[in-house]
Amino acid sequence: MRRFLFHSVFKFFCIAALFSVLSACSKPEKPLPLPPLNERLNADVVYPQNPKMIRTPKGANELDLESPLRCSVNWDTQQMILTLPYNMSAFRLEKNGVNDPLPRFEVTGFSFEKMPAEKALYKLTKEAGIKLVAKDAPYASISAENLRGEFSEVVNMITDAGEIYYSYKAPEKTMRISRKGNFTLYVPKSRPILLGLLDVLRGSGITDMTTDWADYSVTFDADFELKNKIMDLIKYFESNPTLIAYDVSVFRIYPYDKNKDVEWKELLNAFYFGTVTTAKTGVIGRVLTTTNELNISTLRQFLGQQAMVMPVAEGKFVVPNLWFSRFDVGKCGRRDSIEADLSILAKASLEKGNRIFSDITLEATGGEITHFDVRSRLGENFLIIGIPNQIFSAKSPKSETVVFMVPRIIRTLKTTKPILDNLI
Repeated sequence: MRRFLFHSVFKFFCIAALFSVLSACSKPEKPLPLPPLNERLNADVVYPQNPKMIRTPKGANELDLESPLRCSVNWDTQQMILTLPYNMSAFRLEKNGVNDPLPRFEVTGFSFEKMPAEKALYKLTKEAGIKLVAKDAPYASISAENLRGEFSEVVNMITDAGEIYYSYKAPEKTMRISRKGNFTLYVPKSRPILLGLLDVLRGSGITDMTTDWADYSVTFDADFELKNKIMDLIKYFESNPTLIAYDVSVFRIYPYDKNKDVEWKELLNAFYFGTVTTAKTGVIGRVLTTTNELNISTLRQFLGQQAMVMPVAEGKFVVPNLWFSRFDVGKCGRRDSIEADLSILAKASLEKGNRIFSDITLEATGGEITHFDVRSRLGENFLIIGIPNQIFSAKSPKSETVVFMVPRIIRTLKTTKPILDNLI
């Protein structure tokens, strides 16, 4: 009996021990925390000693999707008048960013006098339990008496009067206000029209923008003044759908005799009388209006007899009638050239008899270099001469920068039919 009991107890403990071992094998152990990343890689994490000294490589910076269209001119097949159809419904301006609906309640009798817009909004939103963040206050002072309506309507009245934008995030109950908003402008599928809009934006001082050539849109930050200007530009195509395109060639000349200037008066002997139709003097340099007998090819041949001609940049820009546009030479030339910071600003208008009035300004980083008013007939060119390269800190005292420009007319035609992309 004792032996049987002993064997039974022994058997029980063996089974229990076996079950305990199996349970231990099947039950996963709690994972240990991983060591820091640099220990796992058996290497130290090295940070730059001076991040401000690190720059994007030159090759990456010089990638510009606009260049193939902007920086090519076919001087042999220029069309003086070009008609481009476009679909008006393609124009639209949209504000970007998340903007949740504001709480719905009525505002009655909300008044304030000569109060900065952010303080007026703070007074209004505080009652609604909304946190207000003013990004770049203070804003313009405004007054209002007995404002009534839905909360969102009153907010719009105040922000419009203060010329500021707002966004609202409902989960955080936070409203943010600022002078500028982020917008995307969608334009018709027309590269000349898109180029014109880009040039107008640059003429307005906007350089930080992103162009999407797939959906023909431009994204940028704008304050109220610029937004209204762009809305006016969109309306402009309804009543006055004319663009003026300028084909531009910029080059540098070095006289073979380093002690002599280029003798521009020899133009009058090298070409028929009347080829140079007008000559006008600016603060620096002169502008000549010429017939098409003096074109880019014959001009280079003439200059090659007296000087070495070095191309700087070649390209085109588009000016809507009565608007300012900008052509940056550095976008179509070497970024390390002395003229890389040179810009050509143009305001153009089409007058009776297909005469083109061009208000041309040359400017660099230091400000305006010179300015010309040019009246030319369709088919005429103009030539800016006598811009000494000493302005750009060049060491050659007799060298000059020359700007050759050919204005052309682009007439836009509104249609409701779908159209393909068109080139200049």
